[in-house]
Amino acid sequence: MLDVLILTIAFLIAMLIAVKWLYPSSKKVSTISGLDPSSKEEGNLSDIARAGSLHEFLLDLHSRFGDIAGFWWGQTYVVSIASPELFKAHANVFDRPAELFLSFKVLSGSSSLQYANGSEGRRRRKAYDRPFSHENLKKYFPEFQEIAGMVEKKWSTKSETDHIPVCEDMASFSLRTTLLTLMGDSFQDEKLVQTICNAYTTVWDEMERRLTDPAPLGENGARQKSFTEALQCLNAVVKNVVDHRQNKVKDQQLLIDVILQSTTEEDVVTSDVITYLVAAFHTSANLLTWAMYFLATHPDVQSKLHSEIVQVLGQKDVVTDSSCGELRYLHQVLQETLRCAVIAPWGARVQDVDSELGGHKVLKNTPVIHGFGVVMQNEKLWPFPQRFDPDRFSIENSKDHPPYAFSPFGFAGKRICPGYKFAYKEATVLIATLIRKFEVSMWDDQVVKPVFGLVTHPQEEIWLKVSKRK
Repeated sequence: MLDVLILTIAFLIAMLIAVKWLYPSSKKVSTISGLDPSSKEEGNLSDIARAGSLHEFLLDLHSRFGDIAGFWWGQTYVVSIASPELFKAHANVFDRPAELFLSFKVLSGSSSLQYANGSEGRRRRKAYDRPFSHENLKKYFPEFQEIAGMVEKKWSTKSETDHIPVCEDMASFSLRTTLLTLMGDSFQDEKLVQTICNAYTTVWDEMERRLTDPAPLGENGARQKSFTEALQCLNAVVKNVVDHRQNKVKDQQLLIDVILQSTTEEDVVTSDVITYLVAAFHTSANLLTWAMYFLATHPDVQSKLHSEIVQVLGQKDVVTDSSCGELRYLHQVLQETLRCAVIAPWGARVQDVDSELGGHKVLKNTPVIHGFGVVMQNEKLWPFPQRFDPDRFSIENSKDHPPYAFSPFGFAGKRICPGYKFAYKEATVLIATLIRKFEVSMWDDQVVKPVFGLVTHPQEEIWLKVSKRK
């Protein structure tokens, strides 16, 4: 009898050990509701792939489990929050969980500010913020206007039967403004700009593809070869620009100069230049693309915006820092574009101490995702959330928005996107320039679908019909 009892106890212990090893969720890591891992190795990553994107996965997760929920990122337990109140509780957390941003590392490099936490991350971020001050941004308006004029000139040569590739044109404008105003006069070179654009597009497209379709093993495959060559090209161009800027007599301190002054480590300089290039260019390009799409599909909004532009600018064709602030409705259009298109769907933070969120204990080093897109699509906060309505952001209506309900550029720990004011201002200049001169509309045979990747972008090119205003 004793032998049987001993064997029974041993069997039960073995079973418990096996269950804990096979299913990490069986070890209760939190009182937060959420998903068990679908597999030991991948956790819920396969569920994210099936949902189509992390944003779409989070929409479903929070609809099932509420404002705070847990799931497994591989073998790492992750908490996701999606309410203004919970965002507020995380407002001062600076550090980012590196494991959630590994897909960026191949582009930006391991020395990037993306992965710099603690005192070093704060030091670099504080230094790099200087070129984005209000006074410095005012100096960029002539460059914004000059490059906007290039787009206007191109559109002026088109007839009403031409198809205008809005994604391509908005990306070109955004890349030019970013390169010239933040990286210097090296990018007056047309061929150099196009080289960077082509290499960047190849690298970014492959990074997003790998979220759901990993590259085949080996270095000789076509995908891997194309990706490696584009990445090497991008790094070589940035290195040449850095070398050129180091040896140049400067009459204005740009972001690249601040980065060079902050470190003597070559890999840090290259990584941070690429990081800011991506942050400033990619989000702005998609903000402009979606804004033009919404204006083309909402003629009433476009008409109201045109009236404001004419009233504010008068006979002038130039947007200044002063007139930029007067274009209030245009700013509302940009805000509603960021909300409705969910251009930046999520962010994440981590703490090296135990903390509390929503009445639950969160163990130290647990990544916490901020579901910006989930909150900006919450129908309780934003009635009819799929409807494009810039009047949501009128001065009167904005009084009803809870703090943190609209956080399209992040918010936490002074790590909000450093270029958000830059993005608003360059977008204002281009849209005011174009809508003043042209009426835009859609070609009827298009179906525009969003891809909620690292940044939300259209699945295919958007083609506009452009008519000159009289």
